[in-house]
Amino acid sequence: MVFKAAHTTGQKQEFEYKSPVPTDKRWFLAEIFYINDDESPRFVVSIHDISRRKRMEKSLFIEKERLQTTLLSIGDGVISTDSRGCITLLNKVAENLTGWNQQEAYGLPLDQVLKLVNEYTRESCENPARRVLEEGLIIELNNHTLLLSKDGREIPIEDSAAPIKDQDGQITGVVIVFRDFTDKKEKQEKIEYLSFHDHLTGLYNRRYFDEELKRLNTPRNLPLSLLIFDVNGLKLTNDAFGHMAGDRLLKKVAQTMQTISRSDDIIARIGGDEFVILLPQTEIQEAKELAKRINTALSHEHLEAGQISISSGWAVKTTADEEITEVFKATENKMYQYKISERNSTRNEAIQFIMKTLYEKLPREQQHSERVSNISSLIGAAMGMNKEEINELKTAGALHDIGKIAIGNEILDKTGELSDFEWLEIRRHPEISFSILSSLNDYAPLANIILVHHERYDGTGYPKGLSAEQIPLPARIIAIADAFDAMTYGRPYKEPLTTEAAIREIVAGKSTQFDPAIADIFLSVLAENNYCL
Repeated sequence: MVFKAAHTTGQKQEFEYKSPVPTDKRWFLAEIFYINDDESPRFVVSIHDISRRKRMEKSLFIEKERLQTTLLSIGDGVISTDSRGCITLLNKVAENLTGWNQQEAYGLPLDQVLKLVNEYTRESCENPARRVLEEGLIIELNNHTLLLSKDGREIPIEDSAAPIKDQDGQITGVVIVFRDFTDKKEKQEKIEYLSFHDHLTGLYNRRYFDEELKRLNTPRNLPLSLLIFDVNGLKLTNDAFGHMAGDRLLKKVAQTMQTISRSDDIIARIGGDEFVILLPQTEIQEAKELAKRINTALSHEHLEAGQISISSGWAVKTTADEEITEVFKATENKMYQYKISERNSTRNEAIQFIMKTLYEKLPREQQHSERVSNISSLIGAAMGMNKEEINELKTAGALHDIGKIAIGNEILDKTGELSDFEWLEIRRHPEISFSILSSLNDYAPLANIILVHHERYDGTGYPKGLSAEQIPLPARIIAIADAFDAMTYGRPYKEPLTTEAAIREIVAGKSTQFDPAIADIFLSVLAENNYCL
């Protein structure tokens, strides 16, 4: 057929063929010429070894297929254009993101398929292919770019565009690589939110407040007022009712401040129990009124530790030459002065509320505390203590179990045998009592007594393992009063003993559990009162 074509057309004919020898992998090109010579018409055949060229062609084909497969299967969206900016390829990811398929998009201008707008202004973004074709540089999209897909979705994306060049350096097209930025954007926004917000209350944090204070510290924002608040009784709430209750207290304070303040006021939690409100262009009287409204609103709120109470301070910057740091210090000083003046009454109220809550939670504890207080005062009087010492002993006896407020009822009311863990929980109550009482000046001496009222004379008690005279005298007295009342009135997990049996336990515990001298005095007091205390 090739010879016939050469004869018919009079033109050179070519064909390629592979060596027929199985082990020979060479390729050849045969060129056939027909020479129409009247004397001797003939064919001339020229054969060339083209194996090298065929190997190069195969290599280029494999490389092209590999590139094509890579572009189509890559995890990012890929679009390529020709030198006019018209689409020549979309991979599957690009199809999914744009809503266009390869067949629909082929030959269309890029900006008809890849519609990009600014997230905030909604203005159309520059066509990346056009810019690359003009400048010949690799470019990246601006931040806050949205892709408007064919099916109406708005997808935040990030991308880059690069020129496709031939061997002479001429731009023959553009390749755009882009990805769905939604997850990454959400994570970035979350990180940014957390970097400027308090995780518990959702208010701004100290870092954000410091930056805003610098930003707003300008003449046009004068007068610039500051309010600082300190939550009273947060530590008491944490110690008595647990940190979850303390968190609820802080959240309620934050929520109230947000409700009452203006929308453009800067409210921040700058410490564990400290809040601040930054008020640009606000006179001091207006700031005071805001503080008053917040205090009033919170005074009507009640949580585990009772009525919510906060201390507040305020100051204002009125002239440009005033240092904002000095204004902040003045605000803090006023708040601390108010807190000091109110501290004892507020905390005393909190202690009384905790005891009231304990008695409501465990009604038997009220009678137990009253009896321990009475027995302790009788022992103290028999030992010749003065009135002040007896009053201290009575108060310590009344408060000795305040720490039980933080122990669950499922343990305190358990009728069966307590587990090792449950015993450990119950043995925490002297330390909890100490934490609650030690922060109050009026109760600090009692806190040390109550902390060690479960120590034993032989040093095997808790929480410190003190012995004999190491244990304060009032604590040794309360230990006997507490034990006798517990024995004679019983516990949920233990039946009560008779007075005679309890006396035998006291006698047996001399020099081991109890101070022997105080035990003898107690037994004398018991006898004088006809064994009925």
